[in-house]
Formats: sequence, structure tokens, C-alpha cells
Amino acid sequence: MATGEDQKPVMVVGIDESEQSTYALEWTLDRFFAPYAPNFPFKLFIVHAKPNAVSAVGLAGPGTAEVVPYVDANLKHIAARVIEMAKGICQSKSVHGAMFEVFEGDPRSILCDVVDKHHASLLVVGNHGYGAIKRAVLGSVSDYCAHHAHCSVMIVKKPKIKV
Repeated sequence: MATGEDQKPVMVVGIDESEQSTYALEWTLDRFFAPYAPNFPFKLFIVHAKPNAVSAVGLAGPGTAEVVPYVDANLKHIAARVIEMAKGICQSKSVHGAMFEVFEGDPRSILCDVVDKHHASLLVVGNHGYGAIKRAVLGSVSDYCAHHAHCSVMIVKKPKIKV
């Protein structure tokens, strides 16, 4: 027998250590969760994609093997910090029951894979606002997911503050 929680549609929120990601998570919780506490309309998965240490180092050469363990330890520390930040935001908005997942790899494919794994109805990602050149070099996670995820994708943009 399926419980009410199992019948809820699934929402996946992709997070990283950026300010835009934090904004997107807070924006989503404020609009889709906090007003409905404790009867949330979605089952929530918050996902962080930790880069692979070897790909983060980028260049192979003398000394690479010695550096990789330190880079990996730093990436694990960042991932733990990102998840703790997300848990704190959820707790501050009385959003309980969210599932937190960390996967290693390219965020674009990780998020699309998680959408498929959980049969998500909605994927939420932030937008870094890269210019054309940086976006071409780094690749836009939000753009990739908008074209490849097998669900609706909401891209949350942080408003530019005019001084």
C-alpha cells in the first residue's frame, strides 16, 4: 500500500557552493514548501554534484598523483559544507523530510540522472549568469538540464541589485 508521501510528485533541487544556488534553494522553499508546512506538495531531493578530483586538477603531469588526494579531500569538505548549508536553510524554513544526496561527477549529467532515478516532476537549478564566453568554456548546467532532463526544469535567477 502506497503512503501519501510515496504518491507525492518529486522535486529535485541542484545545489552547489554558489550564492545563486543558495538563492534558488531559498526561493523554492519559500514558494513551494514553507507555506504548506507540514503537508508539502512535493517529496524533496536536494542534490550536490561533487567534481571528480582528477578532473578538477585538470592537467596531468609530474606531481599530479601527489596533489589529487588533497584536492579530493577539499572537494569532500566543500560537499559536506554545501549539504550542511542546505540542511540549515531547510531547518530555518521548517522544511523537514528533505533527502540530501551527493554524487561525484559532472553536475549536468548527475542532475539528469537523479531526475530519472527518482522519476522527478520538477528540477530546480540556479543560474550563475555567466557571459557567453565563460558559458561556452564551462558549459551551462541550467541550459543543459533544460534541454536534457526528462521533466520540467525551473531556472531560478537571482535578481541583480542596482546600487
